[in-house]
Amino acid sequence: MIFERAVRREFAQAAAGISVALLAILTSTQLIRLLKDAAGGTIAPEAVLSLLGFAALNFMPILLSLTLFVSILLSLSRAYRDSEMVVWFSCGQPLTAWVRPVLRFALPIVLAIAVLSGFLSPWANYNTAEYKQQLSARSDVSQVSPGAFREAKKGQRIFFVEALADDASQVGNVFVASMQDGKLGVVMSNSGYQEFAPNGDRFVVLEHGRRYEVEPGSPEFKVMEFERYKVRTEDGEAKPSERLPNRMPITELLLDDSNSARGELLWRIGMPVSALILALLAIPLSYVNPRAGRSANMLIAILIYAIYSNLISVCQAWVAQGKLSFWVGVWVVHVLMLVPLAWLFYRRIAVRMPWQRSAS
Repeated sequence: MIFERAVRREFAQAAAGISVALLAILTSTQLIRLLKDAAGGTIAPEAVLSLLGFAALNFMPILLSLTLFVSILLSLSRAYRDSEMVVWFSCGQPLTAWVRPVLRFALPIVLAIAVLSGFLSPWANYNTAEYKQQLSARSDVSQVSPGAFREAKKGQRIFFVEALADDASQVGNVFVASMQDGKLGVVMSNSGYQEFAPNGDRFVVLEHGRRYEVEPGSPEFKVMEFERYKVRTEDGEAKPSERLPNRMPITELLLDDSNSARGELLWRIGMPVSALILALLAIPLSYVNPRAGRSANMLIAILIYAIYSNLISVCQAWVAQGKLSFWVGVWVVHVLMLVPLAWLFYRRIAVRMPWQRSAS
């Protein structure tokens, strides 16, 4: 019991450090991408943190699975390097005795992966799509980003604002180009502000500017100077997001017999199952041969993880395309990975270690 508590404590310490490092890397990468979109006007700056939280929930199952695998692998590899395994085997304890503490440590994480992949990740995907639909339905002025050109109405209107107040009530140095009745109109103004009519309609009032109007292909154009130019703006209708399989709750996914839904269900089942098999694979993979170097087992482990993950993705794609039956794809990859698991355990148990041969 004392041994198991010590082992699980070491697993937990390694998992905490690895998860923090992986989370920082993935979050930073996603944050940079979102900030780039916000700077380009694709998303609103105030939406960055919300979208970042949804993205974190989406990649959390993969992060936890990799954390579980690497934390067990590193902890047991350290035991080999520090000759603790020599003492372990000299006391007559087999390698399979590590299965129980590994499983007791892994099962809560596997359960968390199942909850995330089955419920929270699709919820995050759905809310991300809904949030983006609501942002895209906002008025032109509320979507603008200072210093960036912005398209609206499917490219029928392009506008640029050099300065924008925090509440979007005041704008400065405005450029608006729009197509109407086959004519191109360009409006430039030094400043502007928002105005609300008594009936609730919203207008953008531009001050001290010019409007140029020209028909493409014609040399004639009109120039109009104005003191005040009022443009009516309105929020578009937020359309409901498409019910893709990766956004559907597990209850709806089970009732959907389409190939794409079956492929998504295969992935959600495969994530916790693969995490459990990888945790067991880490036990024999942790063996360190001093002659082969300390990083040899880590390279093999990374290769196995990549192969396992890609096989699940391939099976998911084949099931979604109708090339593979769901009832075959849901188990074939995991059974295939049980073969190297059993072989590695057999090799570590059946083949005598160097210190055992020297002792005889």
